[in-house]
Amino acid sequence: MINIQGWINIYKPPKISSFGALKKIKKKFNISKIGHGGTLDPLAEGILPVAIGKTTKLISFINNEIKDYEFEIKWGESTSTDDLEGEVIAKSLKIPNINEINNKLGEFPETIFQTPPKSSAVKINGIRAYKLFKQNKNFEIKKRSVKLYEAKVLDSSKFNLTKIYIKCGKGFYVRSFARDLAESLGTKGHVFSLKRKKVGKFVLKNSILLDDLLKIRQRQLGFREIQPSISMLDDILAYEIDDENSIEKISQGNFIKIDKKKFSKKSLDQIESSIIFLTFKNNVLSYGKFDGDFFKPKKVLI
Repeated sequence: MINIQGWINIYKPPKISSFGALKKIKKKFNISKIGHGGTLDPLAEGILPVAIGKTTKLISFINNEIKDYEFEIKWGESTSTDDLEGEVIAKSLKIPNINEINNKLGEFPETIFQTPPKSSAVKINGIRAYKLFKQNKNFEIKKRSVKLYEAKVLDSSKFNLTKIYIKCGKGFYVRSFARDLAESLGTKGHVFSLKRKKVGKFVLKNSILLDDLLKIRQRQLGFREIQPSISMLDDILAYEIDDENSIEKISQGNFIKIDKKKFSKKSLDQIESSIIFLTFKNNVLSYGKFDGDFFKPKKVLI
């Protein structure tokens, strides 16, 4: 696949890792460069943004997007991985009622501090934590601040399972949240099931099941599967260029002059400090910042 770039909004099934899903797509469609935004645990399902070609240079912007999750927490047991996959390491007889859970969810501030699970992708001195965990190494992970914008109970009809919805920011670990929620309620708990429903503009209605994608007969991905690189970036300052001279200069990493008047008044107020995206036919050519009246590219995608 030459010069193909853009996003595929994959719905990842459980029992396969995010890397495993990418490997299948790469092999099926003979893609040379591929990446994803926001790892999903093997036991989790849901939205997995996949970048094709030079769109991989935009993954960091997707990782910053707000995410929506639904998860079930199983009360009364904590596990070594904070989810269903690990060994039970502690038990409690207490099963909180819906009022206790709702009241506790309402007490969480927008900024909370989490310790990621030891079986996570966090790096410890350059090594992924889950690798150290599998080797039974003794190590600690530092707490980090994350954003929790909303949390509410969706279903509490089952005795020891409660389904909860959360809206959160970058670096948020649902497994850590479930563990800490249970501890704050004087009991134990772990994630029993997990579904990611949204990552910025990547939502369920514009996703494609991994299995359906892999069933496509042809070896070439088409417009139905690939979203233009600019279309899935939310709340950005974009400038469309169409003259060949400017495109040629950008491809060589040179500055180009841009008419700032083409931006809205609201945009002009933030233009000096914000990242600017140059686009052509809905695909990102470059992103960078202004230096006076000139656009200075930071990354070039052509």
